[in-house]
Formats: sequence, C-alpha cells, structure tokens
Amino acid sequence: MENDQTLALLDFFKALAEPNRLKIVGLLAREDLAVEQIAAMLNLRPSTVSNHLSYLVHAGLVSARPQSYYNVYHLEVTALQEMARRLLSHETLQAAAADVDLDAYDRQVIRNYTGPDGRLKQLPSQFKKMQAVLRYVVQVFEPGVRYSEKEVNERLARFHDDTATLRRELVEQGLMAREGGGGQYWRVVSED
Repeated sequence: MENDQTLALLDFFKALAEPNRLKIVGLLAREDLAVEQIAAMLNLRPSTVSNHLSYLVHAGLVSARPQSYYNVYHLEVTALQEMARRLLSHETLQAAAADVDLDAYDRQVIRNYTGPDGRLKQLPSQFKKMQAVLRYVVQVFEPGVRYSEKEVNERLARFHDDTATLRRELVEQGLMAREGGGGQYWRVVSED
C-alpha cells in the first residue's frame, strides 16, 4: 500500500511528465496567462489546456484567480520549490521503495550457487554475485566474537574448499576485519 508521500510524489511526477503540461509550466514561469492565451501559444484546444491546468492545480503547482471574464493561471513557484525539496528528498525517495524485498537478489544468487546442503557449487566471478555470496557466508560469524584464522577456515570450509579466497574477499569487502598478519578475525557490523 502506498503512503501519502508516495502518492504525492506520483502526482508531482505525473503532473510534469506530460510534454504539454511541462510547456504550460514553462509559459507560466514567464508570466500569468489565461486558458485562451496558452491554447493559442501551444496550438491546442482550450478544453485540452483546461484539462492540463486542472491536473497542475490538483498537484498544487498552479493556482487560478478570476480576472474579468477569465481565470488567469499562476505558477506557484514557492510551492514548486518546496514540493521538489520535500518530495525529492533522499528519505522520501527511499520510502517509495519501502515495500520492496531488498533481499530477493541475494536469495536468488544463493539458490543458484548452492546445493541442497547449503555448500557453494562454485564461487561467482561476477562482483555483485560474489557480494551476495559473501553476505550469505558471513552469517556463520557472530558479531563481537574474535576468531583465529584456523576457526575462520573451519567455518568457511562448510561452504567451499577455497577458504583463502572467501576469507580474503570477506575482509576486502569490509564484512570482516583482521588484525595485522591475520592473527584474529571478526565480523564487521554495519551502522545502518
């Protein structure tokens, strides 16, 4: 289910995604105009322009004020800037993907690279797939516990015989750390 921020973001993008609406916004950025003026400038029917304007009004980007027999439309520049700042913030954009399964790719890679016993059939050569495998493998190490190189190799051997590559990749990808010379290893816990 989409939240209010996501719906507002969709309205904002839909309002600006249609070429004629974008042209109307551009015209109104220059000056306030009536429907008939905009229609003549864009070579559109007034009813078409009215439909576009109602969409822009609904999105809060344009307002109308009566003037004589006409409504004159005005670009709400401050509202546009505020909407862009609020709706296009990093947090709002992240929230648009709140219901996405972020671990789906990792599960797919693990399914493709492991047998029924959970052992790796082979080590992936592609970087992204190797990262998924490393996130899978690192789960056998408890945060806050230090392991000798022998203990690390024993745990990694459950997954693949090439423990040296797995150990080196875990450290290089920042999932594990080690004291100089490889004496002690520990799982790195991200701050996320």
